[in-house]
Amino acid sequence: MIEARAASAPESVAAQVGEQCLHYGELNHRANALAHHLISLGVSIDDRVAVMARRGLDTLVAMLAVLKAGAGYIPVDPSHPDERIAYLLTDSAPKVLLTQQALMSRVPETAAPVIAFDRPEWPQRLDNPQVAGLNATHLAYVIYTSGSTGQPKGVMVEHRTLGNLIDWHCRTFDLQAGGHTASVAGFGFDAMAWEVWPALCAGATLHLPPAEVSNEHIDALLDWWVAQPLQVAFLPTPVAEYAFSRNLSHPTLRTLLIGGDRLRQFQRDPGFAVINNYGPTEATVVATSGRLLPDGSLDIGTPIANTRVYLLDEHQQLVPLGVAGELYVAGDGVARGYLNRPEMTAERFLRDPFHAGADARMYRTGDLARWNADGTLDYLGRNDDQVKIRGLRVELGEIEAQLSQLPGIEEALVLAREDEPGQPRLAAYFIER
Repeated sequence: MIEARAASAPESVAAQVGEQCLHYGELNHRANALAHHLISLGVSIDDRVAVMARRGLDTLVAMLAVLKAGAGYIPVDPSHPDERIAYLLTDSAPKVLLTQQALMSRVPETAAPVIAFDRPEWPQRLDNPQVAGLNATHLAYVIYTSGSTGQPKGVMVEHRTLGNLIDWHCRTFDLQAGGHTASVAGFGFDAMAWEVWPALCAGATLHLPPAEVSNEHIDALLDWWVAQPLQVAFLPTPVAEYAFSRNLSHPTLRTLLIGGDRLRQFQRDPGFAVINNYGPTEATVVATSGRLLPDGSLDIGTPIANTRVYLLDEHQQLVPLGVAGELYVAGDGVARGYLNRPEMTAERFLRDPFHAGADARMYRTGDLARWNADGTLDYLGRNDDQVKIRGLRVELGEIEAQLSQLPGIEEALVLAREDEPGQPRLAAYFIER
């Protein structure tokens, strides 16, 4: 679809940062050249290529190039600690590491070739690569999430599940060629894939905040966001709640998508539709979605296209209407599994006993919910020690494991506290060695 847009309207804007634009023709040609270079380095179907980069136009080129080469990309956020970056690169064993020239000093020792993708030193082959055998069951990306064992785990997402998300998004929210949307999710989080690929596949323009506007500076981010000519856009739930508290309006927006954390209040009509979305990385970003009304139910909507949701008891039997059960997601959005974690994959990705398909699977989320009479779902929280802090999925056990490795600490305990409503934080306690 991106190649078709590049052929039919090469001068249309694919992405924009301030006054700097990346046109579809340029995006496609630059991605083709890098993809051919990756292929010459031995990158092939289902290989993994790490992309350690800051958000920007060059980064979009790099991610698209990886897909064109037949591989899956692994986004690595350079703002993460060195230890986490080293772990992700060791665990994922990428065939190649793509990064930016300014970040070369942050790259740990790796057996993979390291390429500064913003300093192209390879032949500029502009033709679209033809990767024999590439199909929808092959890898699109790997996103690392928090792990209860103390180490993050990589979720393998295939083209078929990403394609279902793209199709649903573009149809449901009428995202078309010439439309405008934004990407504000952190690099390395699955919501970024939700922002980027539907926009580019639809032929829309993706607006990216400049480097000086980071997600940590919410007021500056929202000021930038309001100034963009957006029709459909995503904001992490905590950022959206803050925008609501400021009574923020938007002159062109018709649909705001929120997700990533539990919404606690929505009382005033902001002048655009607000869609609450729920879904773990293992279900390709979004599993359920629904419009909210001011002072109405704060439910998480209904299953999206080609998706089934079951609420089950401890015996994996369906629970009645209104009764809390663990939420399982089935259908076309279920990911392949965890990279290098066959036992954990077998524990969480199960055969779907409620569907006739021999290969049907369901993902056990660990979330609790209940059905409402109107077919929507109420989210009730977790049934383990995983928490959400400002939209980030955090395993308390992972933090405890890291603290226990520090000199002088015998044992650690981490709790999620909410001393002020809507302001969750983590508190750590320890026993000296």
